[in-house]
Amino acid sequence: MGNEELKTKITELLATATFEEGGEWLNIVIASQDWLPFAQQLRDDEALKFDFLFCVTCIDWKTSLAMVYHIRSTKYRHDIVVRSTLDRDKPEIASVASLWQTANFHEREVYEMFGVNFIGHPDLRLLILPDGWEGKNPMRKDFEDEVNMIKL
Repeated sequence: MGNEELKTKITELLATATFEEGGEWLNIVIASQDWLPFAQQLRDDEALKFDFLFCVTCIDWKTSLAMVYHIRSTKYRHDIVVRSTLDRDKPEIASVASLWQTANFHEREVYEMFGVNFIGHPDLRLLILPDGWEGKNPMRKDFEDEVNMIKL
């Protein structure tokens, strides 16, 4: 299935989805509240079968945060990127750890580095950083390290 066919199918699943042009993979932009039901459809729809979430990351745009998910269908060999903008002051989005096990650690990393709350995550706690770093979010652009005097 090519990108145009994927666009048609995804529009059937979520009429409010928009697409960014350019790039090899289909880039889909959705509202954060649509993420969990949309992800479930991507995984379970027989024509799509997106069964492998291989990258989850966050982007700090200074005024907002954006969650970015890279998903692959190992059955049909197609890839998509799903992006959703979050409120910078209260960034939250539904966890998809119940759909794709790889999301468990990816979401924990984004939680500690950017402060995104993954609603429904089974074990949302620090993954890499030592105790005492809760809420410091060192990958945000407004992070200041007073010990090492790093300013971004």
